[in-house]
Amino acid sequence: MRAVVQRVTRATCTVDGAVTGHTGPGLLILLGVAPTDTPDTARRLALKITKLRIFGDSAGKMNASVLDVGGSVLSISQFTLYADTRAGNRPSFLGAAPPDHARALYADFNAALRAHGLAVGEGVFGAHMVIDSANDGPVTLILDAE
Repeated sequence: MRAVVQRVTRATCTVDGAVTGHTGPGLLILLGVAPTDTPDTARRLALKITKLRIFGDSAGKMNASVLDVGGSVLSISQFTLYADTRAGNRPSFLGAAPPDHARALYADFNAALRAHGLAVGEGVFGAHMVIDSANDGPVTLILDAE
């Protein structure tokens, strides 16, 4: 499982002109699922992201988590995080999990975030989504569960 985590002031997901998920100050998470990932992988990564201290504390140091600052999350499934671009000019996505497996683990990941007390907006699995975000900092991290 791989995640790109961005600290944002806001983020919105739109599908066919309708907003499907959003967040105010908090995190935009782009999540890729590998074939070997399990529900335990999803829970561990969700816990790690929930506890990441990437928000400013009262002294302005990155010492607070999204929970500490009362933030929320917009979670987007993104198989392209497992693109292999080593050969040729067209990416291969053989490293991404099959859709049924990825859909289930994306749901497990979002459920784990909610279980830790976060409000979670979602994209639409498999849909063409338009993501609008304002990166705060900018702070962008890549987490790999492997």
